[in-house]
Amino acid sequence: MKKVFYGWWMVGSAFGMQFVQGTLLLQSFGAYFAVLREDRGWSKTELSGAAAMHQLEAAVLGPVLGWFLDRFGAQWVIRTGVLVFGCGFMLLSTIDSLLAFYGAFIMTALGASLCGFFPLNVALIHWFEKKRARALSTMQLGMAAGGLCVPLVAWALATWGWRATAYASGILIIAVCLPLSFVFVHRPEHKGQMLDGMDATTSDELSKKEAQDGTRDFTAREALRTQAFWLLSLGHSFALFVVMGVNTHAITHMKEGLGYTLEAASLVIMLQTVAQLGGVGMSALFGDRLDKRRMSALCMLGHMAGLLFLTYATNLAMIVAYAVLHGAAWGFRGPTMQAIRADYFGRSSIGMILGLSFMIIVIGQIGGPMIAGILADMTGNYRAGFTTLALLAGLGSLFFLFARRPARPLR
Repeated sequence: MKKVFYGWWMVGSAFGMQFVQGTLLLQSFGAYFAVLREDRGWSKTELSGAAAMHQLEAAVLGPVLGWFLDRFGAQWVIRTGVLVFGCGFMLLSTIDSLLAFYGAFIMTALGASLCGFFPLNVALIHWFEKKRARALSTMQLGMAAGGLCVPLVAWALATWGWRATAYASGILIIAVCLPLSFVFVHRPEHKGQMLDGMDATTSDELSKKEAQDGTRDFTAREALRTQAFWLLSLGHSFALFVVMGVNTHAITHMKEGLGYTLEAASLVIMLQTVAQLGGVGMSALFGDRLDKRRMSALCMLGHMAGLLFLTYATNLAMIVAYAVLHGAAWGFRGPTMQAIRADYFGRSSIGMILGLSFMIIVIGQIGGPMIAGILADMTGNYRAGFTTLALLAGLGSLFFLFARRPARPLR
């Protein structure tokens, strides 16, 4: 019986960790946002500031973290992140002021960054090439599946309160994710295996072919000089205008603007997650076969249309259209963008390249929640803010269309 390639065990662990993080933080932040706004009386702008600081911290940390990941691997970063992430949630359960909320949320966000999307992607990219989109998409299924549990988190918030829910979340994070973090290994060679699980003969033939080609992977400095690096980073940033804005404000918009209960709004997020799962599944099946650049551009138009349906919703059909379009676009585009970067620039410096791209991506991560929150406080509703974010997503599709593969540097 053929031995299972160890990289797939890492994919399974990454799936589990993304599921926990998606359930308890990324997909559920909107529910906490709505509950804290009602319980503490903080404004949308004040609460949006926490999401903005989270992304700013990730951007500042990105290049340093990328350098560390390239040289020493992701395993110790991920283990440290799990402990900080769990303790951050437990600290969140004790806060009594806006300043304390910011402090606890920064700690939670720091832990999430250290054991989340960025280091997990880097860890898997070092193990996969031909099946890279499939591996990254399978990992992202965990994040999408986490949205299915948003109604459960909303129920816990309504039944037990946000303090008990936050403390229990911290315990659960450490109990589940710490064992999973010990599965990660830096490179296939450290387990006596080859990239993609190839046998030694196939690997030798591939190495000879690459040597005859006369090219090599990009360094981070060389990637920065390419047009593709900047266009992909800007496209990613403009996608996150919508993703982060919706994650932060969609439940509050449905609750305050459309008259839905917290539980009903959470069910809409669950439907969005089902669509996201479908998008990730399509990426896993076809992401390595389709033109990733053009598919990412098409997904940006899906983000735009979905958010406009949510913004101007007058009936349930428009809400369903939002959930399906935005969820499917998010699910397909997310893993595809990481695979494009690895396809274009190679694996050797991918951690540093991804880390540097976070300096640009942060524009959308911070701008999405802040634009929606500030304009909602100014106008009394989310229409102006959400329309702005939707149009930015449409504009972002052009960045992907023009981001052509650069010529690889010579040896």
